[in-house]
Amino acid sequence: MALISLLMLCGCSTQTGQISPGATLLSALNDYQGEMQHAGNSPDRWPDRQRAGGTLKDIITATVGGSREFYRLVDLDVKKREFIITLRDSHLRTDRTQEMKDELVAMDEEILALKPIVREQVAAMPVTGESHRGVEKVATYGMLKLAVDKFSSSGRRGIDPPSTWVEQDLVTDLETFSTVRTLDGATYRCSLYGIPDEGSSMKCAPIK
Repeated sequence: MALISLLMLCGCSTQTGQISPGATLLSALNDYQGEMQHAGNSPDRWPDRQRAGGTLKDIITATVGGSREFYRLVDLDVKKREFIITLRDSHLRTDRTQEMKDELVAMDEEILALKPIVREQVAAMPVTGESHRGVEKVATYGMLKLAVDKFSSSGRRGIDPPSTWVEQDLVTDLETFSTVRTLDGATYRCSLYGIPDEGSSMKCAPIK
């Protein structure tokens, strides 16, 4: 983790391109969701869920920097997951069940209030990779914005793929990759790629 932190702060280049703090954070957010799904809904897997949250906070430190709001957002998501799993236990007392449901409502409200702050912090991050007139930068910022929006969200993914505007460019999340449609009508396909022990970057190519 110390090595990752150093590389993120330096923006070190590699043979395949530059490591991007934004892309690395985006990859970490995706990995976190994958780890949580892998851990499942078993109460016994709580150490794995705690570990996933801790790893994500380490990446946040290495990319965004110290962010109490972002750390709190992660802690609330981990806690929220444990509450939801516990509520499936039919042996809970009725009064405790209601208390936990009330706490879940309060957690959702705090999560909603934290997201605009976190989005601003993410928007202030440096993003390397300026080829294709900054398309990689646009894709990274757009996907990060969407990732924060859906973080710890109870809503299901809609029929239409989620999208967002980054200035005058439209970024669309298609799960395995994203697209960027620029003001001049060009469309790019963008994908994250990881460099072991270093971080991640975003690569975009025009769709002909």
